[in-house]
Amino acid sequence: MRAVQLSRFGSPDVLELIETPTPVPQAGEVLIEIHASGVNYFEVLMRQDRYAVTPELPTVFGVETAGTIVRLGEGINLPVGSRVAVPLFAFGRYGGGYADYIAVDAGAVIPIPDDLSFEVAVALMVQGLTALHAHRRSPPKDKTVLVTAAAGGVGSLMVQLAKRAGAHQVIAAAGSAAKLDLVRSLGADVGVNYTDAGWSRSVLEVTAGRGVDLIYDFVGGVLTTGCIDVLAPSGELVFGALGRVGLDSATLETLFARNQSLKGFALLPLLTPDNVRADLAELFTLAASNELKVMIGGRYPLAEVADAHRAIEERRTMGKVVLTPCNFLDYCP
Repeated sequence: MRAVQLSRFGSPDVLELIETPTPVPQAGEVLIEIHASGVNYFEVLMRQDRYAVTPELPTVFGVETAGTIVRLGEGINLPVGSRVAVPLFAFGRYGGGYADYIAVDAGAVIPIPDDLSFEVAVALMVQGLTALHAHRRSPPKDKTVLVTAAAGGVGSLMVQLAKRAGAHQVIAAAGSAAKLDLVRSLGADVGVNYTDAGWSRSVLEVTAGRGVDLIYDFVGGVLTTGCIDVLAPSGELVFGALGRVGLDSATLETLFARNQSLKGFALLPLLTPDNVRADLAELFTLAASNELKVMIGGRYPLAEVADAHRAIEERRTMGKVVLTPCNFLDYCP
């Protein structure tokens, strides 16, 4: 089978397509033929050795995947051919999805409804669970809300979940006119382009100078400072950009002086096997019934994984980017 291996840090071109033996499922495992795997921004940062965690090399990226069960290990009686999602990250495994096949513990597979695509199922794992838990921990009901990177995988879902939860006003920050059109189509009340120098003034204008009550920031860096500029007194900023904190002590002093809160968000500590199953079932149901629109921003054959990373790195994508090892564009053994 094929897999994408990272043996050294660097540009997208360091991602190498290799041939490796197809794994044999051991006792308690199943072999999954992969139909879609997610590509994430944190993997772009890891490839550059810029993330908060440095992976041991060589490694195969891919923490979320979906496909069909094609072989069973000893002691497993799941139906061969079952359509399943595999949120590897939620079960202590942090790679292996950039490949044609993967052997996983049978307890880590979650059924996918027949009317839900593999790609959408993948898009609801890292990004869907992030959006769901962030809005549960900091409920947007009756609040004026700002969502950064609102056209991305997390942001596009967060906009919709905030509206469903009864936010008073949802302001979506994105980086182009096309992205702003997208977030408005998903229900955002206002769109602002955060690449414009005066974007924070625009937010203050639409809130009559008051600012916003709640900010979901999964971008970090200098954008966070701009977010604090538009945070209302006693407002809350939920920060979920691990490794990209850019706040100095003076900014923190100002935040605290205005009775504002900075709440960290990290998904993994919030997950248990039981709540992952329940939460993904909820998200799958919402998506299958079209109550939650899932945006697939790019489909790339496994052999073009460098292009997928490049597109994310250059911020040319909207929604979720997926690898599709078995499709008409690519040879599937």
